[in-house]
Amino acid sequence: MSDPISDMLTVIRNALRAGHKQASVRYSNIKRDILNVLKEEGYIEDYHIQEDGNLKLIHINLKYYEGKPAIEVIARISKQSRRIYVSHHAIPSPYNGLGSVIVSTSMGVMTGKAAKSKKVGGEVLCSVF
Repeated sequence: MSDPISDMLTVIRNALRAGHKQASVRYSNIKRDILNVLKEEGYIEDYHIQEDGNLKLIHINLKYYEGKPAIEVIARISKQSRRIYVSHHAIPSPYNGLGSVIVSTSMGVMTGKAAKSKKVGGEVLCSVF
């Protein structure tokens, strides 16, 4: 795994395309924080953490609305090869304000709107629509 966040987003994207109700990824704190934001924004139903000895997994319950996935597009913005840091003035508003960006700030992982309102910038992790 070269980029665990990108791998998690790919697992979610592939599970939604295949019509699965659940997806599983290995646990990390940043993944948990991103999933927490996705849950608060209504893009996923829920997630729970399962420990089995040394292995910790996050099981993600995916959300569908009238048979269509709640997430149409989920894309990684800041990558390991090219990190994208922005001030609170420059936080993007994807898809003409219909989507969300997830930003890792000094105050934790949050949406771009929350980061703008708190006047804090950070690393733009991904965009969701």
